[in-house]
Amino acid sequence: MAIVLGLLGAAVIAAVMVPPIPQDPAYHRLADARPFFGIPNALNVISNAPFVLVGALGSWAVRPGGGGTARFVDGRERWPWMVFFAGLLLTGFGSAYYHLEPNNERLVWDRLPLAGALMGLLAAVIAERIGVRAGLALLAPLVVVGLGSVLWWHGGEMRGHGDLRPYALVQFYPLVAVPLMLYLFEPRYTLGGAVLATIAVYGLAKVFELLDEPILALGSVVSGHTLKHLAAAAASYVIVWMLTTRWPGPRLERGMR
Repeated sequence: MAIVLGLLGAAVIAAVMVPPIPQDPAYHRLADARPFFGIPNALNVISNAPFVLVGALGSWAVRPGGGGTARFVDGRERWPWMVFFAGLLLTGFGSAYYHLEPNNERLVWDRLPLAGALMGLLAAVIAERIGVRAGLALLAPLVVVGLGSVLWWHGGEMRGHGDLRPYALVQFYPLVAVPLMLYLFEPRYTLGGAVLATIAVYGLAKVFELLDEPILALGSVVSGHTLKHLAAAAASYVIVWMLTTRWPGPRLERGMR
């Protein structure tokens, strides 16, 4: 646990040493603005539907009351996953809303649920690898920090000096901390390697985002940003599959750490 906290401290110090990062207006100029059936930026809007679907499937799988298909040693472990899937579902709606008319005022509704989902994922892995009590105790503070990072950025933008540093920490710290915890701490379940697959595919989604225009130029079929949405939703579905097919115990796990 000390290593995970030390990594967080180092990341915070590094962020403080970097000058404030405002939102680049060019971020809103996406390569594919083609309308279909009266929907502007249609593919970037419609490609958010898988987030809603996966979020709904995951929420149903981990629902309280014992009726869900997800497997938990301790029923309390479902709550961080509920936050993750609820955030994912709301990200689908928020992102679609943003892509209809990309601007900072709409972007906040895309980033808020995504930040909540990432913090839910981090708390879920803490609960499973370090301890259920620790994961549950950190769940609410992590979500507050995640949402606060977005509000900090947006409030600053409204005053003319936005700062993305806290949001960057919220988005990228779990991508480092989660694999570290998977490596350092014993698994409670099989198929823990699926979380690594999720992170890897999410990383690929970020590459698609950076290559938005070049990918569209390959054949004018689909843009990198649309592929980003599809890849990120596919990565999230891996979590649904993992939660509904794994078993308690470290069987088959040592080779996947």
